[in-house]
Amino acid sequence: QLQLVESGGGLVQAGGSLRLSCTASGRTYSLYTMAWFRQAPGKERELVAGVTWRNNTYYADSVKDRFTVSRVRAKLTMYLSMNNLKPEDTAVYYCAVDRAYTEAVPTTRSEYDDWGRGTQVTVSS
Repeated sequence: QLQLVESGGGLVQAGGSLRLSCTASGRTYSLYTMAWFRQAPGKERELVAGVTWRNNTYYADSVKDRFTVSRVRAKLTMYLSMNNLKPEDTAVYYCAVDRAYTEAVPTTRSEYDDWGRGTQVTVSS
């Protein structure tokens, strides 16, 4: 069984920064793509950023030039560095893994096989 544990969330003022971490343990084979999703109250869960095994990345338009995704430590840890945070970034952020090999980051939620429990990010205005 695969465990995905997120950390690094919290409360920050608009314009501030946070770095989220996601660490995989357990059955860590075939973790081809790791990605961050977020879900705000009353909204659908949406893809924020992702990185493939070959370090191809994807960013939602709303976070481009503000967020950076990376994988380290034998590609089992993923970070999301978030700068210039805005109140609309407030959400629960989830780590997800896709075990199917692809060249590009899958963009639909259903393509992801494993999920973490999430970490809350709150940005005050």
